[in-house]
Amino acid sequence: MLDLWSDGRGKVLTAVAGGWFLSLGVRMIYPVMLPYLRTAYGLDLTSAGLLVTVLFLAYALGQFPGGVLADRFGERSTLTASAVISAVMLALVTTAGSTVVLFVATALFGFGTALYAIGRYTVLSRLYTDRLGAANGVTAAAQDAGQSVLPPIASVLAATFLWTFGFGFVIPLFLLCAASLWLVIPVRSESTSTDGSGLSRDDIRSLRPILRQPSVVYATTAFVLGLIVWQAFTSFFPTYLIERKELSTPVASLLFGAFFALGIVIKPLAGAAYDRFGIRHTLIIVGSCPAIALVVLPLVDGFWPIAVITALMSILLGFGPVLEPSVLHSLPEELRGTGFGIIRSVGFTIGATSPFLFGAAADRGFFDESFVVLAAFAAGMIVIAFRIPEN
Repeated sequence: MLDLWSDGRGKVLTAVAGGWFLSLGVRMIYPVMLPYLRTAYGLDLTSAGLLVTVLFLAYALGQFPGGVLADRFGERSTLTASAVISAVMLALVTTAGSTVVLFVATALFGFGTALYAIGRYTVLSRLYTDRLGAANGVTAAAQDAGQSVLPPIASVLAATFLWTFGFGFVIPLFLLCAASLWLVIPVRSESTSTDGSGLSRDDIRSLRPILRQPSVVYATTAFVLGLIVWQAFTSFFPTYLIERKELSTPVASLLFGAFFALGIVIKPLAGAAYDRFGIRHTLIIVGSCPAIALVVLPLVDGFWPIAVITALMSILLGFGPVLEPSVLHSLPEELRGTGFGIIRSVGFTIGATSPFLFGAAADRGFFDESFVVLAAFAAGMIVIAFRIPEN
């Protein structure tokens, strides 16, 4: 792992990982804050699920523009702009005066963070041609560090002061991140940049046969299944623990943070396993553990049994470091941002529907059964693993 920091690449990896720490960590503040938002705005479970769906859908729609901008203007400009936009939109979230403003501000924040997603992959693919899985695992671990640390902090601030403090404390961190990204990310050389927009007819024609390759189709399908499970589970896990397992809000936040904290270890291991053993064997493990956990979760009570289930469920967090490098390696470098942006936009758009559907089912008395349905989607990843060609 020490070679990831050699040749001046370490400062870039650190800055990129720091931005990802904030972007995804703040996004996971929403599930912890849902009880406060439900009280403040009178939201039922369906409406709360819709709010998270709006967040994820805006994030999905921003993937493709983010990829095009990364190809057109380079990663330094795109990632810096994402951090600035996120800070501004988060300030709007904290000043929402109505439900409509809350939903609009949430959508704009989701779109702003989406601009970060593709550029952080493409800049790492340029710097780590032979260690992309491991480098991606490091940034993914930073993501889970943010998701494990920031939600509990937000919960404490909201309980101690006002719920708006649960969102507002990260605004200056985004601005600091923007300055760091601008200073350390190298400008693309002319040989690796494109003068086009990534949307020309020739570009789209070139991408069509590539996007139909089995390595892309099956990996993307497994990626979508993982997103469906991950987005629905993370959206309602704290609420489920509070309302159905009768755990306190601090305890539920602690378990929610522990879920992501384990990802700090799991994601680098999953990325390294992909580099060494390939996608099939690694994805089978990544899909089977959460499938078991989701079936057992409704059957257990008490802190320690749920803690064990949480640890087993956290294996799901390895699906990104396994599947995303596989897709990236199948795309041409000159259109990697645009192609990967299309794939992520489609995947996250489909996955974004799961919180709303999950919340609607829970409102109708099928909270426990919804987790079993998610287990079936996780099992689908195992089936598809046998169809993905090794790159």
